Amino acid sequence: MNLSIVVPIYNEEENIVPLHERVTEALAETSLAYELILVDDGSSDGSFPLLREIAGRDPRVKVIRFRRNFGQTAAMAAGFDAARGRVVVPMDGDLQNDPADIPMLLAKIDEGYDVVSGWRKDRQDTFINRRLPSILANGLISRLTGVHLHDYGCTLKAYRREVLEGVNLYGELHRFVPALASQVGARVAELPVRHHPRLHGTSKYGISRTTRVVLDLMTVKFLLSYSTKPIQLFGKWGIYTMLAGMLAGGLTLYMKLFEGMSMNRNPLLILTAFLLFGGVQFIALGLLGELNARTYYEAQAKPIYAVRERINLG
Repeated sequence: MNLSIVVPIYNEEENIVPLHERVTEALAETSLAYELILVDDGSSDGSFPLLREIAGRDPRVKVIRFRRNFGQTAAMAAGFDAARGRVVVPMDGDLQNDPADIPMLLAKIDEGYDVVSGWRKDRQDTFINRRLPSILANGLISRLTGVHLHDYGCTLKAYRREVLEGVNLYGELHRFVPALASQVGARVAELPVRHHPRLHGTSKYGISRTTRVVLDLMTVKFLLSYSTKPIQLFGKWGIYTMLAGMLAGGLTLYMKLFEGMSMNRNPLLILTAFLLFGGVQFIALGLLGELNARTYYEAQAKPIYAVRERINLG
């Protein structure tokens, strides 16, 4: 199996048949053995009967149906788990991504890249509530993760399957897979792809998603930088906080001895106690994080490194 295409579906009744036709047409002229994995994320319209009907007449179509709506990340994770292809390509089910771009992404993978991310250079969405928040979020994500992409939100991407095997998805983490993959040494590239206006149905995304993306970005930053060494994050701030507390305490003592100010009337005394206690809390949190990190890696026998290839090791 060369290729697995994973498409989350949520109330896309009018788009399912055209989607299947466009994928079939886009790959008809290639010699690729592929599968189309359609994940029904608890649709409440007529999406699932259509999915079942298409799967009944096209053996390349696989359908996964959730018991309820779990969200796009969960749907993509289910598709990734079921994928058997050498390369996995997720895309949206609303026909805004163009299946005709898939061969271009695969050609870039064949150049030696592990992840190829689509860039909706001419994005066909409203500016204020879709494109502007995306521009700001992409800049922030690129800066914090160190993986500079124009369009983290574009679902159309191509992954070598082995890159996805070590990535567990929660929340809204599907958009951060290129950054998480870079943690294990994946080579990441970006290509402009076509983007079409939505013709049927309504968008499932809105500006409210920005808050969730920012919160998940904090998670990703922690995973990328400190997942194996949390004490270096919390311990560092603990030391800084305790030093600030000692400075405030020294200033309080100076004011008592040389300026005659009563310590119980000096707010710096309260600040000293607060900072010293906060510093201890930070360090304790770091030590607890170290215990959790060791439990996470050792209980699951997860390595803290990734090997690209071995030579003469049997």
